[in-house]
Amino acid sequence: MNQRPDVTLLFRALLAAAVMLATWTPAGAGAAKGHPDLSGVWIEDGAAAPLLILGTPDPGSKLPFTVEGKRRVDDFRRLLGPAGDRPGNWCLGSGMPESMMFSGVTGQYPMEIIQSRQQIVIIYESHTEVRHLYFDGKVLPEGDRVPARNGYSAAHWQGETLVVETTALKEQEDQAFPHSEEARIVERYRLSKGAKDTKLVVEWTLTDPVFYTTPVSGGKTWVLDPHGILLPYDCTETTWLDHLDELKGKRTSAAGEVK
Repeated sequence: MNQRPDVTLLFRALLAAAVMLATWTPAGAGAAKGHPDLSGVWIEDGAAAPLLILGTPDPGSKLPFTVEGKRRVDDFRRLLGPAGDRPGNWCLGSGMPESMMFSGVTGQYPMEIIQSRQQIVIIYESHTEVRHLYFDGKVLPEGDRVPARNGYSAAHWQGETLVVETTALKEQEDQAFPHSEEARIVERYRLSKGAKDTKLVVEWTLTDPVFYTTPVSGGKTWVLDPHGILLPYDCTETTWLDHLDELKGKRTSAAGEVK
């Protein structure tokens, strides 16, 4: 003999399932509970002057180099010659902290932040440079980090402020803020919400005993673009097309010689 299900128990089960579906999110998705969500496309705040901390000069001014740091930078600049050169001319991204500070020579390229519980991904439109800011269990011991121009970034929250420490940086004399592989960069991100827009203020300090006698600090302000997207940036495509044109020219010349 079939028994009818208990209507009360069935209702409670359906209600519990509905609550679970309404509140469930995939593992690692979304901002950590209780912390600001920095997700979105951000453009440079043209109305804000570059934020300089501790009296640090802008890149065109004199930096507090050590004797060794100045020697390495001067030697590198002699290598380039009076005309100078930049990594971007060879389709190479700037590296930290220049990639964050300028995001391109003009500083007019936007960036996109994608935030989850385990990491924050920052994509700079210029050269499509990508940074991963890792939280908690995703953070590797310093001995396991692979050196890179943008380094390895570990992040944590201090209240409403995102604090990021970047290590495992390659030595670079080719950017506005040269540094050795011993450099450490600490960034602090905070939201500033106004009546008309939302801003993201970042302050950073670079410590490098090999290159600098004192820490080098600076900052930048970004404005949220609710409808913004990043455009493709692939400067290697021009080099490839030029190569194809060169091959076509050689083929045409060879055909002419056969005639």
